[in-house]
Amino acid sequence: MNKFFRFLFLLLVCAAAGGGSAYYVVRKMQTDYSAASSDTVYRMVSSPSSSSSSFSAVSGYASFAPDGDFSTVAEASVNAVVHVKTLYATQSRVYADPFLEFFFGPGVQQPRQQAQMASGSGVIIDTDGYIVTNNHVIDKAQRILVVLNDKREYEAHLVGTDPNTDIALLKVEAADLPTISFGNSDELKIGEWVLAIGNPFNLTSTVTAGIVSAKARNINIINSDMSIESFIQTDAAVNPGNSGGALVNTRGELVGINTAIASQTGSYAGYAFAVPSAIVQKVVADIRQYGRVQRAILGVQIRDITPELQSEAGLPNLQGAYVASVVQGLAAHKAGIRAGDVVVEIERMKIQSANDLRVAIGKTRPGDRIAVTVLRKGERMTLHVELAATPHYVS
Repeated sequence: MNKFFRFLFLLLVCAAAGGGSAYYVVRKMQTDYSAASSDTVYRMVSSPSSSSSSFSAVSGYASFAPDGDFSTVAEASVNAVVHVKTLYATQSRVYADPFLEFFFGPGVQQPRQQAQMASGSGVIIDTDGYIVTNNHVIDKAQRILVVLNDKREYEAHLVGTDPNTDIALLKVEAADLPTISFGNSDELKIGEWVLAIGNPFNLTSTVTAGIVSAKARNINIINSDMSIESFIQTDAAVNPGNSGGALVNTRGELVGINTAIASQTGSYAGYAFAVPSAIVQKVVADIRQYGRVQRAILGVQIRDITPELQSEAGLPNLQGAYVASVVQGLAAHKAGIRAGDVVVEIERMKIQSANDLRVAIGKTRPGDRIAVTVLRKGERMTLHVELAATPHYVS
């Protein structure tokens, strides 16, 4: 009889273990399938540091390098790009195995704190230890570690963030650090060569090359009421872990902070996006001087000009930002801007869309006086606007 009960017990244990394994495999297959078939196209490129990566060979690929050598630029830049590791405490529940519950009754769910680490990149912009990265890399982190290219490790503290541009500023207590100087992203040309430097898949100090594919891309990936998107699009290979890393030109100047990719799998598919240095510089300067970003507004509600709107309003073309309404008492109203105007220039910068206007205003501060050129019933006029400060309006 004792042998019988021992045999029955072993049988139940084996059945439970086998069933639990099968349950895990099925769940894993379901998880992998849902991830692979996701409809999300644009993805931020920070990365869980515990995730594994797989590599496959691709045949028939030819690489064409430009005239000159990237090695000098890479050597001068790579030491100023750091590995940013963030630690989070997440609460999870421990569930009893469903097959054991079937035989021995329901288990008790026990809350448990678990540490989770994520990974990204950052760029040293000051020898005293100021580091710029993406806001989404460090968002809600309880602890931030920075690892230099020479393997020195520092605890970093958060100086400030700007969710509207997905930029954050960190500080480590160190001196005489290698840096990358800012370049002028506005001067980038389509087809110009750039290098992306970061830590994809925890592969530190990775350098990839590509060209500027487009400028001023708005891909609606920043989840913020006053988001400012004017991404530099490149075909330099960028993958999870590259977030916050450097996009540099062939002179070794920082022209962007790598932020996102367009992919249906979560890995590089030929489309990478970086926050332009012109935006980054303004955000960093504000955080260092004021502790937060100084956001100016024009005080208008704007729309892109569609063929339907062009026909309805009798506009000459599709270029510019259409003023749908003006907020009483704010900057635009005081300067004489009216509903129905089309903004075509701000400070000699051509405005071709509503997003162009948001970006132009995003580079200003409250109290700045700017020249705004509008079309009104076919007549071109320039108005001088003193910008206001309030968080309640888009531009």
